[in-house]
Amino acid sequence: MTRTNDVAVSHDGWDCHVHVFDAEAPARPGHYAPVDRPLEAIEASAAEHGIGHLVIVQPSVYGSDHRVLLRALQAGGGRHLGVAVVEPAVSDAELDRLHAAGVRGIRFNLVSPVGHRGDVQADLTALAPRLRERAWHVQWYVEAAQLPWLADVQTACDLRFVLDHFGGLHTCALDDTTAWAAATRLANAGAWLKVSGAYRANHSPAAGPLEATLRRALGLFGAHVVWGSDWPHTSLVPERVPSYVSLLAPLRAALAPDGVAEVLARQPLALYQPEKTKP
Repeated sequence: MTRTNDVAVSHDGWDCHVHVFDAEAPARPGHYAPVDRPLEAIEASAAEHGIGHLVIVQPSVYGSDHRVLLRALQAGGGRHLGVAVVEPAVSDAELDRLHAAGVRGIRFNLVSPVGHRGDVQADLTALAPRLRERAWHVQWYVEAAQLPWLADVQTACDLRFVLDHFGGLHTCALDDTTAWAAATRLANAGAWLKVSGAYRANHSPAAGPLEATLRRALGLFGAHVVWGSDWPHTSLVPERVPSYVSLLAPLRAALAPDGVAEVLARQPLALYQPEKTKP
């Protein structure tokens, strides 16, 4: 048990959104060029704050080449899980290989310049039966304006959806009634929310709007909320990279210690390892 800022956090805690990079790995040209950001670096930062498990998300610049992700999962020795990016024609054998390595979902990135390139809805429809067979979820990186469409897609495909980076519900969207109505539909249908990379959501210099957005999101998604640091912060220049503890601070300000423990340690199990939550 580690005590940080007077809040006790078990080493069973989860950081549910990180990336790892190898500067030698082939990458798509895009909005950033990967530099070395190895698994052991984020493991060390997370451990200082009582977090011993990671969800390693395939970055858009690697497309569906999972070599870096798979090496990281293997190095983690079963402590971590992964989220992949797959093509609709991916083989069953490849899906099984990813599952055996610790992958538990796929991601569609509809924001980054080198994100998904195909017909998203058609690709998801093609993949859906095989995702259901493996009990995988679908993680989405979207803007708030895309949430009404996403709510319709969730209804049609009957898969668990996970909205990363606050689901685009940034501080500037606090009064966006259409986006929040769609978020309510998603939440009521079982979607999960990652409050990942708090700096992505805070488009105001004032702390109040972020706190208001976070509290509203926590109230809406309830037990279907997980937290992520978004390490190593590819959208930021090095001098603006936040400290790890500062990314936990909004969650700790919004919730009592027991609530923080739920989000960091217990709720991730229900999403990523439901078999461990069964009596």
